Amino acid sequence: MRRGTLLWRTIGFISLVSTLLFLCGFGIALKDIIAPSDRTPFYADNEAESGSGSGAGASQVIRVTALGDSLTKGTGDSKGEGYVKQSVKLMEDKYDKPVKLMNNLAINGLRADQLNDKLTNDKGFRLAVSEADIILMTIGGNDLFQYAQGQGEEEGDDEDVQRSAGRSGELSLEELQENMTEGVKRLEHTIDLLNEINPKARVVYVGLYNPFYDVEDLRDGSIQVQEWNRQVYAVIHRYPNMRLVPTFDLFEANISRYLSSDHFHPNHEGYSAIAERIVQSLD
Repeated sequence: MRRGTLLWRTIGFISLVSTLLFLCGFGIALKDIIAPSDRTPFYADNEAESGSGSGAGASQVIRVTALGDSLTKGTGDSKGEGYVKQSVKLMEDKYDKPVKLMNNLAINGLRADQLNDKLTNDKGFRLAVSEADIILMTIGGNDLFQYAQGQGEEEGDDEDVQRSAGRSGELSLEELQENMTEGVKRLEHTIDLLNEINPKARVVYVGLYNPFYDVEDLRDGSIQVQEWNRQVYAVIHRYPNMRLVPTFDLFEANISRYLSSDHFHPNHEGYSAIAERIVQSLD
């Protein structure tokens, strides 16, 4: 008799526990349906489901921060959009969800060492990077081309670079090549800082092009530009969430079509071509 009572008590206890577990699971599922979280990461790991790497996730809004020099600022675009605003529009079409440009912190003439200082000491820059799902960046052109004129550490402006080099062909390719190592080292520090501040954001670095490709004495500058891109890619390749988007081929084939009247910055169509490449890289 005791054995029968013990058996029924055991069965009853197991049934009660099973019922409680079912109710807890149902409650959690119901909560997710009624009040879903609005902070779902933009980049979700889909390997278990699709076998692929990270991709677009289910966040309600994609947050974008832009950093860098005059190319990120959009200098040369008569419509004032640059590649940043055009990329945002293309992302909205691609992902069918709102894409918010949180900050465009680009500064004309900015070098990598100056950006590093801001990423280290400027709380506004650090906050903008930390809150971003996607970071768009151009940097290094001023480091590379100003070095070529022997400006070194002095403050400079990329418009000064294009005026002096494009007008007279005085750009020193030898100086450019000799000082490339230091410039890449600066950018390497930039990449490491971005990863330190926000290791989850997708970072898209826009590679350099030679704006003087159609100037006979400066056409060989493309070789140094390619070497710059190669070395920067080796740095970026360390981080799976970072991409280098090449642009040299776009401009070498379309210098007169894609450059603005200053013969240095892209025009609206040139920025459009860059934006398309950026959004393609986000797959």
